[in-house]
Formats: sequence, C-alpha cells, structure tokens
Amino acid sequence: MEEVVSDIPLITNDAVVFGILISLLLLIFKTTELNGFKKFYKVIPALLLCYFLPSLFSTFGIISPKWIDMDAAIAVLTQNGYDLSGITKFKDFKNFVLTNEVDPALLSPFIGKSYLYFVASRYLLPASLVLLTLSINLKEVFKLGPKALIMFVTGTIGVVIGGPLAIMLFSSFAPDIVGGVAPNEVWRGMTTIAGSWIGGGANQLAMYEIFKEGDANLISGGLFSMMITVDIIVAEVWMFFLLLGVGKAAKIDKFFKADASAVETLKNHMQEFSERTARIPSFTDLMVIIGIGLGFTGLAHLGADIIAPWVNVNAPYLAKTFSLGSGFFWLIVLATTFGIIMSFTKVRNYEGAGASKMGSVFIYILVATIGMKMDIMAIFDNPGIFLVGLTWMAVHVALLVIVAKLIRAPFFFLAVGSKANIGGAASAPVVAAAFHPSLAPVGVLLAVLGYALGTYGALICGYLMQAVAP
Repeated sequence: MEEVVSDIPLITNDAVVFGILISLLLLIFKTTELNGFKKFYKVIPALLLCYFLPSLFSTFGIISPKWIDMDAAIAVLTQNGYDLSGITKFKDFKNFVLTNEVDPALLSPFIGKSYLYFVASRYLLPASLVLLTLSINLKEVFKLGPKALIMFVTGTIGVVIGGPLAIMLFSSFAPDIVGGVAPNEVWRGMTTIAGSWIGGGANQLAMYEIFKEGDANLISGGLFSMMITVDIIVAEVWMFFLLLGVGKAAKIDKFFKADASAVETLKNHMQEFSERTARIPSFTDLMVIIGIGLGFTGLAHLGADIIAPWVNVNAPYLAKTFSLGSGFFWLIVLATTFGIIMSFTKVRNYEGAGASKMGSVFIYILVATIGMKMDIMAIFDNPGIFLVGLTWMAVHVALLVIVAKLIRAPFFFLAVGSKANIGGAASAPVVAAAFHPSLAPVGVLLAVLGYALGTYGALICGYLMQAVAP
C-alpha cells in the first residue's frame, strides 16, 4: 500500500496510456520543427516537456503508476469491521490503512498498477544503453578527465551532509516536523531517502531494513510511504531544473569559467563518425539495430538472473554492502559492457544507419514513463516534510555549484554527477543524453559507482541524522 499513489484513475489500460505518452512525444517533436516554436524550444528543452507533460496527466487523475479502487476497498473493509465513516479522500484512506495496519490481503484485489515504467526501465533502457554505446570512443571518454568523478563524489557528500543539516535547521524552529517517536521517527524514514539518493532502489530498501531494526519495525508503513513520495517528487523537481539548464549550458559554463572542450571534442568526434558512416537505413538495417539492442538486453537479463542470485547466496556481504545482489545493477552493467565490446567491432558502423537515434527513441519513452510517476499535488499533502526534503536537496545543489565554480567544471559534469547520485542508472544516462546521445555512457558509469557507494554513504548520513535529531 506504501507505493499506491491515487484512487482509480480515468484510464487504467496500459495500451491506452502508452498511446497517450507516444502521442505526447509526437506532439512535442513535431512542434520542434515548426518556426513558431523555435524560440520556445531554445528556452525549454524538448526532453523537459517529455518528462513534464505526462506528470500533468498523473496530477489530474487521468493516469496513475499505481492505484486502488477506493470505493470497493472501503466496502470490503467495512464488511470486515473497520469504521471508515467520513473518509472520502484518498489521502485519508491511505493514512487509515497504514495507521491501522490493515491486512494487505484484503486490499490486494483492488490494487492496480501500470507496467509501463517497468517495461521501459527493464527492456528499453538497457537496449538504449547498448545502442548508445555502440559507437562510443573510450579513449575520448577517458579524456574527459577527473572532474566528472569529482563532481559525482561532491554530489554524494552533499547528500550525506544535507540530511543532517536540514534536520538541524528545522529543529531550531519546527522540531515537530523532524521529530516523532518510534515507529514514526522522521530521521529513520529519511535514511531511506539517503539510500535512494546515493545509490538507488536496492540501497533504499537496505536502509529500510537496517533502520527499522528487524522485527522491532521502527519505521512504520505510513512513514515509509511518505518518504517514498518525498524521494520521488523532490528528485524529479531537481531533474526539471537540470533539464531546463541543458538549454543554457553554455551560459552556465561561462559562469563557472569552465573549459568544456573535452566534452565538445567527444560530441564532435561522435558526430563526425555518424556523418561519415551515414546511410539511408534499409529494412534489414532497422531489424539488425533492434535485434542488437533487444538481443543484448535479453542476454543481459540472462546474465543478471544468474549473477545476482549467486552473489546473494555466496557473497552476502557484497550484496548488502555494495548492492551487488541487485538484478537491475547487473542488467545495467552487462548491457553497457556489451555495447562497449561491440564498439570495437564493425557492428559500430550501424551508427550510420541510426543506432543512436533508435536508442534515443527508447530513452524518450523511458522519460515519459518516469514523468507519469510524479503527482505535483502530492507536495501539498505533507508540506513540512517536503520543505525538509527541498532543503536537503538545496545543500546538495549548493555544494555542487561551489565545487564546480572552484574547479571550473562544465555544467555537464554537475548535471550528470548529481543525477548519478539522485536518479541512478535510470536517470543519469537520460540527463547525459540530453547534452548529446554519445554522452549517455558517462552517466551510466557514474551511476554504477553510486550503487557501490550508496549503502556506505547512506549509513553515515543516517547516523549523523540520528545524532542531530530532536
């Protein structure tokens, strides 16, 4: 019930929802070619709209990532002796269910979910990584230098210290917001956000298990649900501004006095290779490109299904500490590895037939499914804790800006270093590809590092938050 975000939406059929998302993408990219929208898209990147417009459909109850038929559920709970008189809003219903620890078996028949994000993140994302890395020049990637890694580590430190600083700030004038008693101690719930923001979903669940202290259940379902919402909304708000900044990267680089020549060189080399091998794709070319992307995705799934369980059984320390028992981690690593291996073969020439363009199509579909997970109005359900989350994020951002200014790092490194922490493997390549499709692997490599650091960083952050909590 923690991940249920709404009452039953207007449209629950994934085929219809997918049609809506694709139609939005069609509308966005068609308008980019119209003269009347030229100035608009110079300010607002197309990728930002691909992310933002689906969120409006979720906000207004047209679609939803996960929902419950509230009327039917209330009827069944009433028959089982629960008093839900006066409950008419979803927020109140969800709080009632979590507070009273209602048996999930009573509710499960009425819960539905969209599988579009799952399909996009598990099938289209790895396929896009294969296709986008197909023509990568690793020598040029390594020439990007250490600044990308410095900005990533800075982002991690920003998350680690941001949580405790946010708690300290709010403790001075609104201690009730960041206080609470077990099983609703806010600092414990915030550890799950730290896990997500440094590593990803696996690290988030690791923090949940560690700080709820097993059978003691020191993190209630209601608190965990609230933290999941804060995690998603605050992270996506920051992504909104990052994508907005992509269109102003040159101005931001000028502010940082940054030398973006290495990034531009990589982009230019990739562009030159694409133009040199360019050809009108035949039907066979398109089938080969799709076969390469999805074929290696299947192989990556096969490898992940073997490696992840083996690690969990034979190396539990690595699974718990570095999230190496996560199937998704290995899926991303293997897909990227296969793409890099193919970049040393003649297969890389399929870039000229549109391999990276197909990969970009998959990325944009993923972005649309990410957007549909955000309900803007959820911010107003718990405004106090959202302010804490925004303050936390502000510390992360401020530290990134200060360090970028000091080392004169391009905005690209700031954006990708941040999202490799905050968004992980699903978002970092999206932001990197917004600058240029050839840069997506940089986001993936940093995101993989985030998985390794996530548990350690989140633990440090959690103990610091415990120390300063009121």
